[in-house]
Amino acid sequence: MASSGVDKQRNRRLSDHRGPARRALWAAAIYIAVGLVWIVFSDRLVEAWFADPGTLSRLQTWKGLLFVVVTGAVLFLATLRQFHKDRKLLDLQYNQRQALRRRERQLSVLMDNLPGMAYRCRFDEHWTMLFVSQGCERLTGYLPGDLVRNARISFAELIADPQSGQKVMEEVRTAVGNREPFSIEYPLIRKDGRQIWVWERGRGVEDDDGEMLLEGIILDISDRKALEDELEELATRDPLTGLYNRRESSRLLEEELERARRYNRPLALLWVDFDHFKEINDTHGHAAGDSVLKSVSQLLEDSVRSVDSVGRFGGEEFVIILPEMAVREAHETAERLRQRVSGQRYPLDGGAPVPMTISVGVAVYPDHGADAAMLCAAADRAMYEAKRRGRNCVVMAPDADADHNEQRGAGG
Repeated sequence: MASSGVDKQRNRRLSDHRGPARRALWAAAIYIAVGLVWIVFSDRLVEAWFADPGTLSRLQTWKGLLFVVVTGAVLFLATLRQFHKDRKLLDLQYNQRQALRRRERQLSVLMDNLPGMAYRCRFDEHWTMLFVSQGCERLTGYLPGDLVRNARISFAELIADPQSGQKVMEEVRTAVGNREPFSIEYPLIRKDGRQIWVWERGRGVEDDDGEMLLEGIILDISDRKALEDELEELATRDPLTGLYNRRESSRLLEEELERARRYNRPLALLWVDFDHFKEINDTHGHAAGDSVLKSVSQLLEDSVRSVDSVGRFGGEEFVIILPEMAVREAHETAERLRQRVSGQRYPLDGGAPVPMTISVGVAVYPDHGADAAMLCAAADRAMYEAKRRGRNCVVMAPDADADHNEQRGAGG
């Protein structure tokens, strides 16, 4: 289809060039034919009407002058008509050039004032740029000439990582294959080494030779991404301690439980409650209580592995999710955390540091529960048992089967 369109355009251009030459040949042929007819038949008519040689000579002279005058008049009119045509064509071309210059100036102003970078590039592994607007320097730190035809660096080299580059290539290829526009977001590394997030909108187009090109615009959306991250942080984090909130902790617990089931691995849950925390609030005020909460929360988060999750379930109750941790190791971890908390004193706002202890209930999948609700209930009951035993201790939940049998016996 593309080659057929190119052939039609080429034939049209050839036809436009051949038209004037063909008309000129026809005009010359007609002029020659008329001249021959005039010479042959006019001489015969004159000879037939006038026998006197002197008269014939004068008539031949006048006949020649008449032919020259008529021919000159025709040539003058034809030349004048062509001159007017040429003048109109020149005026039209001049107006078209002026209009083109105005459009180019308008387009240049528009391109220079775009918030991002407009581009035209080849659809290849380097994203070889054929044109980039002046916004290129504001966006990437490179001059347009640095990117055009990969003079200094290819646009593909600016994409932050190979995984992002592969994702961009796949999405663009799919959109071009479906003859649809594409919209993608990905990280970009500027010339100064700073990473930004960009949004690109474009589509595939074919040039006159049938080559597939891409045209579009790229905008810096780093501020928007930062706002999205901030909103996500607010939606998943406790505003006081910075730990995961109840909703996000519940989601993470479900996610880790699903992974534990799939790979037949254990999962431990610690239910932590501060001992006598109400006394701090009543004695020193809620600001002091908040200070202690933040200090102990930071201590708990710093004392677990990077794969573990610490969340605030509400008030002074916290949960700690420990993937791939069985009963013995979970109990040891809980005991280590208890000792670390009780071994320090925590500063208050304008007051002397105070001690703090915690009671910890431990439950492990699948020993103490098959789902999140059962696991949370078992850990919560174990924590209350730690409170009943005098606080500042760790209690392991009983096995689910043993707990069930104990409850059934008590009911009987």
